[in-house]
Amino acid sequence: MRAVPGDYRGASLARSTACRGPWQGAAEHVNTATPTAPDLPSGDLQRLAAAYGVATDFWDFTGHHRTVSATTIRAVLAALGVVVDSEDDVATALSDVELAPWRSVLPPSLVLRQSRDHELAVHVPDGTPVTVHVALEDGQRRDLEQLPVWVEPRDVDGVRTGRATFRIPAGLPLGWHEVVAVVGEEELARCTLAVSPDALTPPAGLPERTWGVMAQLYSVRSRASWGVGDLADLAELGSFFGDQGADFLLINPLHAAEPVGPMTPSPYLPVTRRFVNPLYIRPEDIRECAYLPGPQRALVEWAAEEVRGSVSDPSPIDRDAAWAAKRQALEVIYAAGRSPARQRRLDAFRAAQGQGLEDFALWCALTERYEGKEWPEGLDDLSSPALYKARVELADRIDYYVWLQWVADTQLADAQRTATEAGMAFGVMHDLAVGVHPGGADAWTMKDVLARGIGVGAPPDMYNQQGQNWSQPPMRPDALARTGYAAFRDMLRTVLRHAGAIRVDHILGLFRLWWIPDGHGAAEGTYVRYDHEAMVGVLLLEAQRVGAVVIGEDLGTVEPWVRDYLAERGVLGTSVLWFEKTDDGGPLRPEHYRELVLATVNTHDLPPTAGYLAEEHVDLRERLGLLTEPVPVVRAEARRERDRMVARLREYGLLPEKPTERQLVEALHAYVTRTPSRMVGVALVDAVGERRAQNQPGTDEEYPNWKLPLADGSEHVVLVEDLAENARLRSLLDVVREEIARD
Repeated sequence: MRAVPGDYRGASLARSTACRGPWQGAAEHVNTATPTAPDLPSGDLQRLAAAYGVATDFWDFTGHHRTVSATTIRAVLAALGVVVDSEDDVATALSDVELAPWRSVLPPSLVLRQSRDHELAVHVPDGTPVTVHVALEDGQRRDLEQLPVWVEPRDVDGVRTGRATFRIPAGLPLGWHEVVAVVGEEELARCTLAVSPDALTPPAGLPERTWGVMAQLYSVRSRASWGVGDLADLAELGSFFGDQGADFLLINPLHAAEPVGPMTPSPYLPVTRRFVNPLYIRPEDIRECAYLPGPQRALVEWAAEEVRGSVSDPSPIDRDAAWAAKRQALEVIYAAGRSPARQRRLDAFRAAQGQGLEDFALWCALTERYEGKEWPEGLDDLSSPALYKARVELADRIDYYVWLQWVADTQLADAQRTATEAGMAFGVMHDLAVGVHPGGADAWTMKDVLARGIGVGAPPDMYNQQGQNWSQPPMRPDALARTGYAAFRDMLRTVLRHAGAIRVDHILGLFRLWWIPDGHGAAEGTYVRYDHEAMVGVLLLEAQRVGAVVIGEDLGTVEPWVRDYLAERGVLGTSVLWFEKTDDGGPLRPEHYRELVLATVNTHDLPPTAGYLAEEHVDLRERLGLLTEPVPVVRAEARRERDRMVARLREYGLLPEKPTERQLVEALHAYVTRTPSRMVGVALVDAVGERRAQNQPGTDEEYPNWKLPLADGSEHVVLVEDLAENARLRSLLDVVREEIARD
């Protein structure tokens, strides 16, 4: 997320007719005023909200203190399973929340730091002797010591209940374990115990400072591409930039989109964050394709010919055409079968991914069967007889969609291996979107974890004075704890399978999210807090296990302690040159940048640097009617920002007297490289002179968001094969390498 106007996804839910689900989330009206007296929350309602992590007040972007309406608080509590239509309901709910720990033998789950002791409260009928141990994931057992802590027993639902306190010692191995409570020979309860690192430890041997390239993979095509950049192109990019000295290649989220059209263009609005979009598969690189008989091979080649000619066209990318062509080819290759050895690998992948993959493949098969239509009753329940029957009837299509994920996983592994063999320290850096489509696969399979009737967004700010509603259903904090953070963990494991690093979009969402009840304006939401210690702990545990580095996108309004906390835990932040300002609005000096960050000149929600310097962000927003201030005022501010930046570049001796556009772009990158930032990112669009923005926040059909192919300043397409001879790219990389070498 970032401090720029509009909906950062640049995608409309209305266009995604292949998705279905119970949630809608369009912002309908805006009200930033303090609620009227009848709608002010009572003291008891405020206390209940606080118990569930629901904010009842906040400070807005103008510095005014705002009280959240009782209507909003009740709607958010209802999404958390707490219905409070009256003050009597509130009183009952307060009593229930107070008694909740006493009603459970063990807490729902635990996520603890490895170096810290933890006191565990265990609740059993008063006087009952209980023992507790930890069942480690490797099969070993650790008995826990009971502490001499006495707590007054209390009556809970007619049972005199006592509390025993046990010590979970520091030093347990990192991993996913279970706490087990036993009375005599009878097991009473279990709960998940995740032991996470205190701070993420980078793999040994990494350089002190690294640089890399940022690219929107779908936009970077080769002559062999099927109209859209794919995993074979990713491997080529990793090989090329690895040879140039880059240590990472940050790409857009590869999360899965709709299996049948129209496909949502935004990579930040996937149907699931756990699985990969098969649009990125290169069909010819599937081993079985090489052994196809002539007629079948011809079908694959004919399908490719339908879209391959578009790779030199600077017009918006047609994902639907590319996917239609690939689907034809993939069906042929799938039908050809596999050797016993290859089938065993597929079977092993399927077993490792478990029920989550089976359910996703079933959702794809059902979406394909009922394309554009409402599903029959009974298919919304994963345990219903109707759905069991569908699993049987669609078994071959389920197998097909499982196979697609295996193929994509195999090609991702090849791309990561190619990048690291070319010398990259990290290789591919994946991007993790903040949420999912409200009518997608995750919304269907994770109903016990996602909040119903809620959309995630942002409150009004100086750039978005009506607030933002991204229409994505949030995970429920209570459900995450109740399920042992399994959904979050499994999603991270898939994204990290073939990655040396991960960028977490809007990492503040691990701390709090702005929840907007359906039917309310974006300004009529409130913050809901998450157990950040648990959320960050799970993230670090999964990253540590695969040796990956974590970068958190922490732009915008951030509580100061959050950045300190993330730095303490070994999570790098994000710095974007145009957003790094002094108190008087001038550009921050490079030596004052944070050290533990990925620093870049721009972000994908701004025009490429050449376009930004030419004020094309002002022109575009004026043309689309997105400006909230008079055009002359906005243009004057843009020029002032540029002039102050140019003056600062001259102060550091980075510019000649009359710099060209290329020299300005290179000077900006030299400036960022002179910061103490651990990682420096170079946008590929800047390297080739592109001027068009990939995404214009606040738009949908008005602008071709997430569709523009990589091109130079004259809108001539730049293919992967052209990069080696691109003089502008070579020159910029020389500048970055020289500045890094100065250290």
